[in-house]
Amino acid sequence: MLRTRIITAFVLLFGLLAALFLLPSAGWLVFCALVCGGAAWEWGALARFAPALRIVFALFTGSFCLITGALAGLGAGNVPAAPVLVPLYLVSALFWVLCVPLWLRGKWSLSSVGVGAVVGLVVMVPPALALAHLRELGPWFLLGVMAMVWIADIAAYFSGRAFGRHKLAPAISPGKTWEGAFGAALGVTVFGYLLLGVVGFDAFPAWVVYLALPALIGFTAVSIIGDLFESLLKRQAGMKDSGSVLPGHGGILDRIDSLTSTLPMAGLLLLWLAR
Repeated sequence: MLRTRIITAFVLLFGLLAALFLLPSAGWLVFCALVCGGAAWEWGALARFAPALRIVFALFTGSFCLITGALAGLGAGNVPAAPVLVPLYLVSALFWVLCVPLWLRGKWSLSSVGVGAVVGLVVMVPPALALAHLRELGPWFLLGVMAMVWIADIAAYFSGRAFGRHKLAPAISPGKTWEGAFGAALGVTVFGYLLLGVVGFDAFPAWVVYLALPALIGFTAVSIIGDLFESLLKRQAGMKDSGSVLPGHGGILDRIDSLTSTLPMAGLLLLWLAR
């Protein structure tokens, strides 16, 4: 199993880097739409859709992402400030910041097909569009944002293993601890300030440097919320993984759970700074 996980991880990493650095903007948008459609297929299992409905939902979600991205100018090779992205990012941000904490506390479920479809669109389309949007600033910029999520996961794992004593959400994800969450926040904060230092602190207004600390901590919190949300839905659906398309790693949603909550936040911040 460990060998399979390692091989799959290398294939995923090199495949992602190749697509990220080599695909033209239009090709990257198509790639994002395919990821969105694949994640929607897995979401259909979490929402307990019938097989035919899963196919329809996956095709609709991927197509909606592709068409919306094209209308926003995401395949044109420039950084758009398309108004269509703002409401999508805002809906996503409100969902993750206001709705999901209540969802986790109340352990709500995807109680109907309608609820499952609407929530699925909110969870998958904005991050897929943000994936295309942030890459327009350059592959390294998007890679830096994604790396913060990965560092949060890695730091949480190792700090949780070393110091974890107090469970974060035992009924949802028993392995997560408050010590792991603090370790994740520390890791993301250090990495974020290192990136600012590489770019040069003088390149930013002073308020950006000062507000980076709460922003990075908030980014970490939203990342953890995204992870917990999928864990809850998998537990309710009686599933260990969201899918089996990635040997040793589960499904697409298992690999992007934290990105679904964080990427739209980064896209919204980008649009705000670009005003």
